[in-house]
Amino acid sequence: MVKRSLLFVAIASILLVSCSVSKSARSQRDIFSGTWNLDNVYYENNSGNFKSVIFNDAEDICFEDSEWFFRDNNSTGRYTIKQSSLCQGGDRFFRWSVVEPTANYSSQLQFKFIDENRKDISGGYGYRLNIVSLTEQAMTLKSNVSVDGQPVTVVYEFSRK
Repeated sequence: MVKRSLLFVAIASILLVSCSVSKSARSQRDIFSGTWNLDNVYYENNSGNFKSVIFNDAEDICFEDSEWFFRDNNSTGRYTIKQSSLCQGGDRFFRWSVVEPTANYSSQLQFKFIDENRKDISGGYGYRLNIVSLTEQAMTLKSNVSVDGQPVTVVYEFSRK
């Protein structure tokens, strides 16, 4: 019985350590937690005027002044787009996490869409945004996309509400 208990404790410890989030990622998650305003969406690394549909949801203009909420205790959140003649307003729900940096990229915010009952509605597909800067009051995220075979970086600037 003692051997079985020790084996159980050892396996549980290994699983706990392997599933834990690093100190850096946990710190970033803590900072993300709360309500943010998406102040500005713009493009880098290419010239010209761009108009795009972001996250396969709405035009870029619809995201400006949208409200984003991140709950770190259950990794869920939502963003709210204001209703207008150009934009289908309302809440969009997502599950999110912070991905550890590697040699190829910095830390990233990743998310996928869920419904109000926290069920996946994106078929397992999601989005990753590079975390360029993150403080208690402001954050900048970037995503690299391709337009006509040319690289373009979409920049998202947020401020804490």
